[in-house]
Amino acid sequence: MKTLRVLTGITTSGTPHLGNYVGAIRPTVRASRLAEVESYYFLADYHALIKVGDPARVQRSTLEIAATWLACGLDPEKVTFYRQSDIPEIPELTWLLTCVTGKGVLNRAHAYKASVDKNTAAGVDPDAGVTAGLFMYPVLMAADILMFNAHQVPVGRDQIQHIEMARDMAASFNHLYGEHFTLPDAAIEDHVATLPGLDGRKMSKSYDNTIPLFVPREQLKKLIMGIVTDSRAPGEPKDTEGSALFQLYQAFASTEETAALAQAYANGIAWGDAKQVLFERLDREIAPLRAVYDELIQNPAQIEKTLQAGAEKARAVATPFTARLRHAVGLRRLDAVPSAGKASKAGKVAAPSFKQYRETDGQFYFKLLDAKGLLLLQSTGFASPKEAAQTIARLQQGGSVVLPELQACLSLHADAQAVSEALDHFVRPAD
Repeated sequence: MKTLRVLTGITTSGTPHLGNYVGAIRPTVRASRLAEVESYYFLADYHALIKVGDPARVQRSTLEIAATWLACGLDPEKVTFYRQSDIPEIPELTWLLTCVTGKGVLNRAHAYKASVDKNTAAGVDPDAGVTAGLFMYPVLMAADILMFNAHQVPVGRDQIQHIEMARDMAASFNHLYGEHFTLPDAAIEDHVATLPGLDGRKMSKSYDNTIPLFVPREQLKKLIMGIVTDSRAPGEPKDTEGSALFQLYQAFASTEETAALAQAYANGIAWGDAKQVLFERLDREIAPLRAVYDELIQNPAQIEKTLQAGAEKARAVATPFTARLRHAVGLRRLDAVPSAGKASKAGKVAAPSFKQYRETDGQFYFKLLDAKGLLLLQSTGFASPKEAAQTIARLQQGGSVVLPELQACLSLHADAQAVSEALDHFVRPAD
């Protein structure tokens, strides 16, 4: 069965609220449990620097979002869960992609165009207040995706452009340097609910109308009791259409529970009673998660340990891949300079390659192919993709030198000399 790689990130710029939970956190945690999916989840703290100038807020948000994901059931043993800034290969890849991306492409990015249009309407310099970080945001996002060759990136329709731009950057790099990147697809989340906030508008930090996900029980009740409603008195039938209370309830309730509240609306339930019903239903789902969250938030050292372990798993993929990209663009050791007259276009020369995959027995395997695609080396099964990736990384970094100590998990399918030469290609690549 082919493994589908899916990547999701959340910018560490604020406190998670009910809208984040329903729209992003809950569905992605559920998706992470699918056997055929290899999931990458990251805390986008580099992205936060574009919009947040308060270091303490970035740090606190990182802690809160990490604790939220873990409290909601994300299993770091089954996914790759990491902090963006712990992967130094990502900013390096950002630069490599910058060098193949036309400025005109970035000029068309929605966020940048919106800032320019706003400035133009105000009669000021079109680039007033626009940082290079905002302008380069799509390249950093592309690096996040392409570093792990994600097949799919779950996004709302307003983010489709970023995935299209990542595809363009990947195609440009592949055209110049050979096939290195998978072109990602946007997984459009039309089914994901958009929750109304306290004032009836979309729940958003920009509107200051959010309900924080893990506020204490009494504060949650107070916020819900403050949701704006119309002036219809108890006993008067009420419309579910356009009711923020009803939409919030529907996002958490079963079909039967939703139907029962709809009937209560028709029967003229008092707004205070409807708010109490909403509060009790939300708290029933959130209370167990809140207890875990409160425990986690008091133990940041444990969360840090989890993120460091995730970074190690992520870098087991990122480090050897970046070495391959560096070689492709010409950032190479000087003692690997090709002989005169033998140079050829970077990335177009066939070379040995590793292929990692999962079999129907649930185990993870890899194989080493020579430049013609012939099998040289076949691994035995590993319990997790992390173990397989770490073994590949050791072989790529150590070459044939590490063969003896790894022999127990490897089977040779060709003569030892061919295997050694293929492995040493990764340590000291030859053109």
